[in-house]
Amino acid sequence: MNTTRVARRVRYSSARGAARRRRRRWLDAAAHALFLLAAAAAAAVLALLLRDLLQTGLPRLSWAFLSSYGSRFADRAGILAPLVGSVYVVLLAAAFALPVGVATAIFLEFYAGDPASPTWLRQLNRILQLSIANLAGVPSIVYGLFGLAFFVRGLALGRSVLAAALTLALLVLPVVIVSAREALRAVPPSLAHAAYALGASRGQAVFTVVLPAALGGIMTGSILSLSRALGESAPIIAVGAWVYVARLPVSPLDSFTVLPVQIYHWASMPQRAFQEAAAAGILVLLLVLLGMNGAAIWLRNKFQRKAEW
Repeated sequence: MNTTRVARRVRYSSARGAARRRRRRWLDAAAHALFLLAAAAAAAVLALLLRDLLQTGLPRLSWAFLSSYGSRFADRAGILAPLVGSVYVVLLAAAFALPVGVATAIFLEFYAGDPASPTWLRQLNRILQLSIANLAGVPSIVYGLFGLAFFVRGLALGRSVLAAALTLALLVLPVVIVSAREALRAVPPSLAHAAYALGASRGQAVFTVVLPAALGGIMTGSILSLSRALGESAPIIAVGAWVYVARLPVSPLDSFTVLPVQIYHWASMPQRAFQEAAAAGILVLLLVLLGMNGAAIWLRNKFQRKAEW
């Protein structure tokens, strides 16, 4: 009798297990199809947008368009000043954000985050981590309003390249810190321990062993964060970028304009020719962004091949 009950329970358990496996396989196939459909829909929308941009903006794209200044006549309008202004602003923002961001990541990872550090330093570490996480989710227009109040008016920098670069540096700083910390964490602790075993101090181990090993990840994250800054328009508009600039910026205190602002201005014009100029400007912006993202991927692959851990 007991043997019969055991056999029934075994058959019942096997049947239930087979049913659960069939249900999991069905759910897995349904989820796979759903996610594939979502990806295909997103790719289809992107393809339609790119086709429309290419049809509208490609005939307008020429060397004259790239080498001419803005104009109130659509057939003469060019994108030289916004293109140079965007590069100038992003490079200046990188000069401010990257050293501060990497230094902050090193401090949080190796000094404030050390379990042997004082209590007040560990508390400061928690406060800084919470603040950085919150700042990473702040809308970009808030940074623009802060830049307008503090840099443009408070420090009397005016509507200059420097004010815009400092605003964008604050915008990308949380992302730079987070990506730099992740790159530092990806380095095996055994490298630092080996440096300590050879008599190196903490600073020597960090700056001669860990930081060079994490440089590829840091540069990749930094380039991707700067590519986000290149496409931002809300903070630049709030800071006060000009729509028309008759000359290229030479000093950090010169007036400027950038690609997103110029594209937005052309897109708001009712004339068809300005719509074509806006589409051509979008293509230029996309090419610059693709170049920056390609450089980030190349750097990541290059440093990954050099890594031996």
